Amino acid sequence: MKHLEGKVTLVTGATRGIGRGIAIGLGEAGATVYITGRSLNNSSSDAVSGSLSETQSAIEEVGGVCIPVQVDHSDDEQVRSLFDRIQDEQNGQLDLLVNNAYSGVQALKDAYGQPFWDCEPSLWDASNNVGLRSHYVASIFAARMMTKRNSGLICTISSWGGMSYIFNTAYGVGKAGCDRLAANMAVELKPHNIASVSIWPGIVGTELFSSFAAQMNQTNASEQKNSFISDRYNWETPLLTGRAIAALACEPNIMRLTGRVQIVAELGSKYGIVDENGHQPASLRSLRFVLPAALPVLRKYSWLIPDIKMPWSLLLLNALSSPKI
Repeated sequence: MKHLEGKVTLVTGATRGIGRGIAIGLGEAGATVYITGRSLNNSSSDAVSGSLSETQSAIEEVGGVCIPVQVDHSDDEQVRSLFDRIQDEQNGQLDLLVNNAYSGVQALKDAYGQPFWDCEPSLWDASNNVGLRSHYVASIFAARMMTKRNSGLICTISSWGGMSYIFNTAYGVGKAGCDRLAANMAVELKPHNIASVSIWPGIVGTELFSSFAAQMNQTNASEQKNSFISDRYNWETPLLTGRAIAALACEPNIMRLTGRVQIVAELGSKYGIVDENGHQPASLRSLRFVLPAALPVLRKYSWLIPDIKMPWSLLLLNALSSPKI
């Protein structure tokens, strides 16, 4: 169903991974999808393949319209030129921005298992320059377009790492910053009828995370043997995030959600969305995920476990180690 036909969208960092899945999901829904990335065509020097042209082909295969733009999101002037181009080509229309560009995965892999003081200070920039900072910059230019039309939605891709310790200190601080960015932008954008939300995917089997998980398994073979990481328990594909955002972009009461975290699996349940394999993964705060994750013997019978979500207040009490009052 082409429920986003006539809508103009932008997904940053869409050559692979979650960004690619989001772009395909929006194209599948009929949107005109601008995508950005550093590689127009695949480079053999990349550790993991992916390019704008490959994403464009995937979007066109599902009947979408894709406009690839080569952009390095660490360069503010390239980002400014991107939005100038959308302004000119779409007569000022931009309905949805998805802040996804992130260049820190390789740095996370390289620093895995090391405390922050054993890492170089550059790990911070690798984690949060093309990430938190670039999301802020892109949102500036998107808001300048959207406020003129009094309409729009900005989705910032974050993670459960904003609530609890995942990977390392620099990563967690950056994701907590993404959540605060989305919430604070919502305050200033609300009078202009523009929504801003933070998106939390679950465990997503991207190309890079799959490689990262393999490294984790080798490093902690005995501990990870029966983990949800090693057997890909309840993993999502990148397309599920795309389908969830496409549904969210059609939400008639979107302003009621502005400033809040939106969990991809819970959006899937709310809107009846399935992943590309036909499954509907459980939210990471659902008993349907939590119990089998802790007791692997239950995984074959997870469908028997009630899909009851842990209250947000309880999550904050148990998972958020800092700050506390």
